[in-house]
Amino acid sequence: MAQEATLIFETGPAIPFSVSNAVAVEKGAIMKLGVSMAAAISDGDTDIVAGIARSEKIASDGNVKLDIYRQGIFRGYASGAITVGDALATAAGTDANDIKRSDVGGENILGTAFESVEDGGTFLFELNPRGINLA
Repeated sequence: MAQEATLIFETGPAIPFSVSNAVAVEKGAIMKLGVSMAAAISDGDTDIVAGIARSEKIASDGNVKLDIYRQGIFRGYASGAITVGDALATAAGTDANDIKRSDVGGENILGTAFESVEDGGTFLFELNPRGINLA
């Protein structure tokens, strides 16, 4: 995987989530929330964001816990133009770690843009995940 988010300022501790032993996770991967505080690598536009992986997890290493940041200032990769202050969401595209401007009415929120950026560029954002009822 490429384009993982990079921690710039830690504003809260990483929290342990359950993950699959069989799956590899790169440090900085955007993770989606599953049932019973489980997490998996984000792969959709409407993922409920668990946070960002604090460290690498090797596939089939016996570990079923992974520390995940739910707060912090990160540098990430834009899918489409983003303006400072925009609410952000996961973007299913060429890379599972792409971030897009959220339409807020129909997507779960990853955080808030701290910089404006064009498609494919890197930018600072505040990680502050929250869900929106999509029903």
